[in-house]
Amino acid sequence: MSIRAVFFDFGGVIQRTEFQAPRQHLAQRFGMEYDDIDNIVFNSPTAKQATIGAVSVEEHWRAVARRLKVKNSEIKAIEDEFFGGDVVDWEIVEFLRSLRPRFKTGLISNAWSDMRENLVRTKIADAFDHLSISAEVGVAKPEARIYLHALEQAGVKANEAVFVDDVSANIEACQQIGMQGILFRNPQEAMSQLKQILKLK
Repeated sequence: MSIRAVFFDFGGVIQRTEFQAPRQHLAQRFGMEYDDIDNIVFNSPTAKQATIGAVSVEEHWRAVARRLKVKNSEIKAIEDEFFGGDVVDWEIVEFLRSLRPRFKTGLISNAWSDMRENLVRTKIADAFDHLSISAEVGVAKPEARIYLHALEQAGVKANEAVFVDDVSANIEACQQIGMQGILFRNPQEAMSQLKQILKLK
């Protein structure tokens, strides 16, 4: 069966933390290690709830503020600094655009309720035919339901789709339902593997 749809993860693939200095600065400000500030933002109870839409992204950041013992008025500055080292890989975005209309393109991302708005604001959303965002779907990778949601949106079968993600458990999960998976290690390797699967020169 030939591939008809290409799905990508966002964080760690399309957008990557290329510069650690902003988060390192935040960690030092609050007397923490780099991994501590990372875990507060991404792995705390409210972060996990926000990932499946059980709490809003605003509620999560208020919880972060309480944990850091700062005023709510400081949240925006902390959020901006935390993500200040993240960089969008526009080559991947343009590659996704180039695949259409020959292939359907989709996003499968464990992300909070502001993801869709952020993708529109940064002019990335138009690279995708469909967006499967965990906070909207109510379930996160590696659970099968988010992959099935993406496939249904695209109108393709699992064996007609390939997914690129930087987490091995998420790749294994998509393969278990019949999709092809590419574990993202770097852009060059991932694009080369994807072009081979899609039979592109």
